[in-house]
Order: sequence, then structure tokens, then C-alpha cells
Amino acid sequence: MPDVKRIDATTFSGPRFGQWRRPWHSFSVVPKIAAVDGNRAPTLNCACRDYRQGDARCLSIAAASIIAKVTRDRIMVGLGAKHPGYGFERHKGYGTVEHHDAIKRLGVTPHHRRSFRAVQLALGLVLEDS
Repeated sequence: MPDVKRIDATTFSGPRFGQWRRPWHSFSVVPKIAAVDGNRAPTLNCACRDYRQGDARCLSIAAASIIAKVTRDRIMVGLGAKHPGYGFERHKGYGTVEHHDAIKRLGVTPHHRRSFRAVQLALGLVLEDS
């Protein structure tokens, strides 16, 4: 999983495509096809098929989506234990009122992405009305 700095340094789709390449090239067998959730497939060493709303249209993507969300939720529960008061175990990193209030109250952790406005405001990188 990429770290916060790597994600912040790229566009939203950039990290996704970069993440594909690292594990993909470690496979001992090249798959015949890759099913991709979205409207653009990365360049890989096999055929790719992109699916808009892929988790509703492709069972493999739906299963991968569930695994990814469960994994993310477990990571966020761990962050909640490591950083009490932020509510990571409840909001799972989404920009809820609770999350924004915690950032204002407790500050920013190393796990907060600097590309998000609430974090930029807390760090004084942008002004409230800009």
C-alpha cells in the first residue's frame, strides 16, 4: 500500500495505476486478462477490460472491492487505537464532521493526506475563505 506522501504527490488516478504495477510484476504467472473498476485501464502485460461501476457489473471486481474495504477498515481500527480521539475506527477516514472536528481539536497525524482541504486548513497551508 502506498504511503501518504506518494498518494499526495500524484493525481487521484495516478496512485491507482502506480499501485497496479508493483504487485502485478511480482506475479509468477501472467494473467490472461485484468478486470479494472473505472473508465481507464492501466498498461499491463496482458489484456485489460475496464468496467464503469465495476463492482456492480463484475463479480471479481465486487469481491476485490469487499476485500479492499475490509482491509481498509481494519487498518483504520488500528489507527483508532494508535491515535485515540480521532474516531478513525468509526469514520474510516472519510471526511465526516467528527473527523474534521478531531483534526481541529487534535491536529494532523502522519496518516492524514496533505492534499485534503481540512488538513491544509489545520496546517495553515490555505486560508478558510480561499
